Amino acid sequence: MADTPTPMMQQYLALKREAGDALLFYRMGDFFELFFEDARIAAGVLDIALTTRGEHGGEPVPMCGVPVHAAEGYLARLIKGGCRVAIAEQTETPEEAKERARRDGTPVSKTLVARDIVRFVTAGTLTEEALLEPRRANLLVAVAPVRDGVGLASCDISTGRMELEQCAPDALDAALARMGASEMVAPDDWDAAAADMIPRPRADFRSEDGEARLKAIHGIATLDGLGDFSRPMLAAAAGLIAYLDHAGRGTLPFLLPPVARGTGAHLAMDAATRTSLEILEAQGGGRTGSLIACVDRCATGAGARQLAEDLSAPLADRGAIEHRLASVHHFHADPLLRADLRAVLRQAPDIGRALGRLVAGRGSPRDLGQIRDGLSEARRVRAMLSDSADLPALLQRMCEALGGHAALVDHLARALVPAPPTERGQGGYVASGYDHALDALRETSGNARKAIAALEAKYREETGTPSLKIKHNKVLGYFIEVPAKHGDKLMAADSGFTHRQTMAGAVRFNSLGLHEEATRIAEAGAHALAAEEAHFETLVGEVVAAREAIAATAAALARIDVSAALAERAVEGDWAQPEMLDEPCLEITGGRHPVVEAALAQGGERFVANDCLLGSDDRLWLIGGPNMGGKSTFLRQNALIMLLAQAGSFVPARAARIGLADRLFSRVGASDNLARGRSTFMVEMVETAAILSQATARSFVILDEVGRGTSTYDGMALAWAVVEAVHENLQCRCLFATHYHELSRLADTCDKLTLHHVRAREWKGDLVLLHELARGAADRSYGLSVAKLAGVPAPVIKRARAVLDKLEKGREQTGGLAAGLGELPLFAATAQQQDDKPDPVRTALETLDVDALSPREALETLYALKAQASETDT
Repeated sequence: MADTPTPMMQQYLALKREAGDALLFYRMGDFFELFFEDARIAAGVLDIALTTRGEHGGEPVPMCGVPVHAAEGYLARLIKGGCRVAIAEQTETPEEAKERARRDGTPVSKTLVARDIVRFVTAGTLTEEALLEPRRANLLVAVAPVRDGVGLASCDISTGRMELEQCAPDALDAALARMGASEMVAPDDWDAAAADMIPRPRADFRSEDGEARLKAIHGIATLDGLGDFSRPMLAAAAGLIAYLDHAGRGTLPFLLPPVARGTGAHLAMDAATRTSLEILEAQGGGRTGSLIACVDRCATGAGARQLAEDLSAPLADRGAIEHRLASVHHFHADPLLRADLRAVLRQAPDIGRALGRLVAGRGSPRDLGQIRDGLSEARRVRAMLSDSADLPALLQRMCEALGGHAALVDHLARALVPAPPTERGQGGYVASGYDHALDALRETSGNARKAIAALEAKYREETGTPSLKIKHNKVLGYFIEVPAKHGDKLMAADSGFTHRQTMAGAVRFNSLGLHEEATRIAEAGAHALAAEEAHFETLVGEVVAAREAIAATAAALARIDVSAALAERAVEGDWAQPEMLDEPCLEITGGRHPVVEAALAQGGERFVANDCLLGSDDRLWLIGGPNMGGKSTFLRQNALIMLLAQAGSFVPARAARIGLADRLFSRVGASDNLARGRSTFMVEMVETAAILSQATARSFVILDEVGRGTSTYDGMALAWAVVEAVHENLQCRCLFATHYHELSRLADTCDKLTLHHVRAREWKGDLVLLHELARGAADRSYGLSVAKLAGVPAPVIKRARAVLDKLEKGREQTGGLAAGLGELPLFAATAQQQDDKPDPVRTALETLDVDALSPREALETLYALKAQASETDT
């Protein structure tokens, strides 16, 4: 016969079924306990002891636990380990459970305290300060593939920001790469859902539900005033809100009105380009070595999050870019204002996230204090900028969002102590003088020591017992204690003392006077806590009522911080303000790679700057030269300069004139993607195919070593064809680096292509890399010299040189690998010839009289057409 689970285990198993694949934190007193497989997983991730408790099915039940007071730290580690957690709290006290048992007529001794899952803690639904990275946004994204396209809804519930957008299915990967979500949800019936997307019921993703929920959340009758939202956008919004509802167990977090993100408003980049350029994360993982680590000088976490968003989604609107540049220029030109402003910003708390916690019902007195202090600093920033002459339009708009909170700030300043605590259970956060009744209660409670001391002195005198003491503990409360030898004196019936406990060497008593004093103290303390709690709720209500205005202030402070920080970085690195143009050009004078330059500076080395001058008559540069000569660095630095400029930043160059790009592509370096079954060469070709199919004449493309992952003939043929396709079909700005110096012959047929190389010299048998770009074709690749620099043994180098000499002599005799290629028609002409060539199968079908054929003739004709089609394909 199977074991019958205990009532506690029955309750646990029921809650675990509700928790699903989330780890269940089951509250038992001062601990959250985990059982069965949850315990094994948690013990492994947290590196804590795995024990057992009782048996289930004849086997010991694995168990581990974490203290409630330290739960946040453990939750942070579990979330980083990829886990989701369901929090099951006690929803009644033991006394309430016993009373419920009496009403139900069940044995009190067997009554179990009721528990329920109060919240799911997941990577995308965090609001706790200890669980969030201050300088990184925490996005939850819902993906809704519907008939009209793919809808995307994203939100950061720690600040309430919400965006909706729509994209084509083939643009989804790029959109998700831009967002860098902490957690993604998608319909459970969607075949294309990635493995790391959390499946949710398809019924959650109905556009009509999304529209209704948004109206209800924001108390409006129509969404027209918020923006133009498509059905896919609303379907994604429905899925997002349903998941938040599930995670919060019916309590939604802070959500601002959604913003519609239009297509074409930002510089588009696919996932491969973002990885190649290392915008927010270095290819080895982590922030160190990334563009943002090199650029970020923000004084606040909110500013750093805004900067990360700017770099992830640079603008494609010239006017908006110039507004940002004007703001940076304003701080760049006024170092005193910049220094004073940044000093104030450093004092400003993260009011956006404090607001998110308060609106979500997870706030603390400290969060109220942060709102008070942050809004106060915002008033100081507004005053500083208002006194500044010729304030740019963007900063003027930000100033407007910083005002209007005087009454709230003053109220919070009067109501709260200077440094409110994180926990509110012990009180002490409402300032003295704010509530006179509360002050009186505190005085009564605070005078407890004095009152008890007076009563103790009185009892000592009355009993003639100098060793009598009044003590307190959590079990008995206040009590009178005397040594055992004086116990009989207080035991007398007329003594006025009531015996409570006999100890070894001591006897404990109560008295009417002590009971009255203890009651008065306890009631005063309880009433004081209740009064503070009421004040807390009132203050939170005032903040919540002003939530949209406070969120606008938080966003304005972040934008101002970004502008001042970019100005600081520009001064620090001697960066120039770019001139933005609509014409397709890229004219960089003295350009540098910001990350490489910073790394070299740490070692006391100087970065060699180079120019890049692309225009309508010179839009494709073919760049040769040795490995380690700086080709890849040159390609990336120009892509990063364009990205920084369109993000609204000054750029690492002496001067820059930049024509807006609609898309940025970087295919520089590749590695195996074994998880998706792709070799290095396959990855390279997939990325190259994306460029050739998606780039437009307004795009900027950097390509490095196309074709190097296969045989020499295959690789050079591919590289040749790709260069022609970029030149003839895409007609975009492009930097193309290659070791195939045979490709230099393309300059004879491609009139918008020019040849360049990174300079190198051999001196006494050693290779000297100059890292300078020069006009003209590279004479050779210096591969053996680079191999020597890398430490390849001398005998191997010697043998390679002999083989190379033999190969080069053979190439001279045959005219080289590229012999005869110059006689080929151009790529576009070849494609046109292919299109114009008549199709014999189509011609035969058009002239065929089907009705005149017998069954046998029809079958013979079909076989003939099939054979003809096969001959045409070959």
